[in-house]
Amino acid sequence: MRLLFATLLCAASLFAAVDLNNATAKELQSVKGIGEKKAAQIVAYRKKTCFQSVDELANIKGIGKKMTERLKPFVKVGPCPKR
Repeated sequence: MRLLFATLLCAASLFAAVDLNNATAKELQSVKGIGEKKAAQIVAYRKKTCFQSVDELANIKGIGKKMTERLKPFVKVGPCPKR
């Protein structure tokens, strides 16, 4: 029973959306389509201004509207961290 619970907990975390405003670069890289360079660009963007919408990913060079649509199920916008 414990093994089943642990497996379900791990599976749930695999499908959790990554928060654009709070995720580390490493956490962002766990999303298919976001590599080291794009993760660094996302972090740099949010240092200037917090994400208000996932659609803002299209403002980052190399991501664009098509990729933003593909990433939407895997990312979310959480509260802006206090600075």
